[in-house]
Amino acid sequence: MLSVRALCTEYQTQKGPPVKAAQDVSFDVPKGKFFTLLGPSGCGKTTTLRSIAGLERPSSGEIEANQKIVYSSGKNLFVPPNKRNFGMVFQSYAIWPHMTVFSNAAFPLEVRKNKPSKQQIRDKVMSVLAAVQLDHLAERDATRLSGGQQQRLALARALVMEPEILLLDEPLSNLDAKLREAMRFELKRIQRENGLTTIYVTHDQGEALALSHEIAVMSEGRIVQIGAPRDIYNHPKTKFVADFIGTTNFLDGSVRAYDQEAARFRIDTPVGDMLVQSDTRFEAGTRVSIAIRPEDIELSDRDFPVDGNSNIYKGKIDTTVFLGDFVDVQVRLGNAMVQARSHPSLRAGEGDTINLRVKPEKCIAIVDESPTRKAA
Repeated sequence: MLSVRALCTEYQTQKGPPVKAAQDVSFDVPKGKFFTLLGPSGCGKTTTLRSIAGLERPSSGEIEANQKIVYSSGKNLFVPPNKRNFGMVFQSYAIWPHMTVFSNAAFPLEVRKNKPSKQQIRDKVMSVLAAVQLDHLAERDATRLSGGQQQRLALARALVMEPEILLLDEPLSNLDAKLREAMRFELKRIQRENGLTTIYVTHDQGEALALSHEIAVMSEGRIVQIGAPRDIYNHPKTKFVADFIGTTNFLDGSVRAYDQEAARFRIDTPVGDMLVQSDTRFEAGTRVSIAIRPEDIELSDRDFPVDGNSNIYKGKIDTTVFLGDFVDVQVRLGNAMVQARSHPSLRAGEGDTINLRVKPEKCIAIVDESPTRKAA
């Protein structure tokens, strides 16, 4: 449905070299899928989205939508945004305050070249308002809507044009936490029920994991990893991805040996010997970072049975934070501090000795990205 190939977008500056906002960005989005560009501020995700929309003219690359090329540097082709049939919802909803809900949603149809009849407009607008659950507020002034309702109205205005692709630029960032969570379900429902091919931009990794069929993590203008939410979360390829997606413990280590039979590496770390399962082959002596999610660390005030198939350590609880359905626990292991996530039934408290267990497959070995590391 959408194919982006080797896209580069630069901004000229008055002084100095141009800013490379997007560099060699490539990805494909199948029809009806929800694809998210995720990354910190300034990573190039919004620039990439605006380039797809036609609001920015890239310096090179190619964009194809529904088997039609809308931008190609090689063919010197640039289709203007009003002829791409893409719907877009911005961070600021741009709701017209002097109009009703109905008039806001109907406006794109009212000003189009081949304007439908009044009855056709009414039927289409009411159908879209029903999809976003605003049909009962059709005659209300737009200024009297809540934040969540305004967000849905902006979405309805984009949907009424029956876009081939829906582009969403941080549409939930202005909402409070509880409403933002509720709107995630709304967005997912609307996208699924309408079969909309959707490109979503956010810096919120929780939103990306909750909504997406596939995620592209961006850093410094480049895509560093693309995958399904579970793959991105459970198998980060770089330290940046592991650190940006969720909470992660990092332990520096050095590869000691590889156990061929068990398909595991034995790694020296500050907390002791650690077994790590990895599809990547590392040479002995390679410096690595080991990423471990807090929820993958088991805690117990009783000793774990030693079976040779788990990493077992003994530490001391430094700090506990009760968060309702779970407890975050910081544990000191020698000179290292790790964070674990446990059930609230855990009775051990600050200063108590605690036992830790983590499975080798939950320890992700990532090649140390520093320039002094030994090549793997």
